[in-house]
Amino acid sequence: MKVAVFVEPGKVAIREMDKPVIQQPTDAIIRIVRACVCGSDLWWFRGISQRESGSTVGHEAIGVVDEVGDAVTHIRKGDFVIVPFTHGCGHCAACEAGFDGNCLNKQDGGNGGYQGEYLRFSNADWALVKIPGQPQDYSDAVLNSLLTLADVMATGYHAASSAEVKAGDTVVVMGDGAVGLCGVIAAKLRGAKRIIAMSRHPDRAALAQEFGATDIVPERGEAAVAKVLSMTAGAGVDAVLECVGSEQSLQTAIAVARPGAIVGCVGVPHQNEIKTGDIFWRNIGLRGGIASVTTYDKNLLLQAVLDEKIQPGKVFTQRFVLNDIQAAYEAMDQRKAIKSLLVVDN
Repeated sequence: MKVAVFVEPGKVAIREMDKPVIQQPTDAIIRIVRACVCGSDLWWFRGISQRESGSTVGHEAIGVVDEVGDAVTHIRKGDFVIVPFTHGCGHCAACEAGFDGNCLNKQDGGNGGYQGEYLRFSNADWALVKIPGQPQDYSDAVLNSLLTLADVMATGYHAASSAEVKAGDTVVVMGDGAVGLCGVIAAKLRGAKRIIAMSRHPDRAALAQEFGATDIVPERGEAAVAKVLSMTAGAGVDAVLECVGSEQSLQTAIAVARPGAIVGCVGVPHQNEIKTGDIFWRNIGLRGGIASVTTYDKNLLLQAVLDEKIQPGKVFTQRFVLNDIQAAYEAMDQRKAIKSLLVVDN
């Protein structure tokens, strides 16, 4: 089978590998239909984080079940499924509390190779999310939106859920990448009345407004804080979705929050230093982390996409076939694409 692998910083390639096989009774083999490139993939593509040369890549896909292990009873061969980057078991304390991204029974394997023709997926019985029908039953646009439910839409929703966004809130969304844009969708879905998107890129700002942003703030740092405070009569906002992970983004998020507000963090931290004094003296809450993909998809996001209540698939602004994997990464690395779509199997 064909699968994308990391070669060295700045270079990915397609290699021929053996099709994966069932190794544990909780496994499933998935034939990938569509996959994509994530902003977090750029960390190792740019050499910021380390990755073993020759390792398979990717962590977002939709596909059709090709085979299941003996312990898999809720998912069957032929099912059309969302293939999350999380592999929750569904019955540990973390999963039962709604935090399947932190499953206490994670199994080896199944966490790479999404950007390929087939994938071995662990903890398949509960973690996979069944989609009614088959891929051919859906439009191109809906297939793209279903793909976002493997990570980016669920991650944006996790930011809004962690920040406890509720009806009538004024919300700031830090970051105009695919996660931040999905955070705008999530804030609107949860009833926010005013959504301030921090964006300095016209194409992304326009999409944020299409998704429900009421205001665009292009400033950064102290200028951004001053602008948001001026827009809220000096009070700050009810909730902040931090979808970047940089020190400047997090400090801005804390500074624009009103006393008692919660910052929902889903941007992978670029560093681990937090100025706790700014949080303590203003009663600011800080929550977030790995998204609960399966939980959110099953509870509301899948139905919202099927009902076309949300259309997060619009974050895919360029599409590629698997053989063009290098171009897909370069398009995101060079900001020519908000998010790159990989059409693996029609």
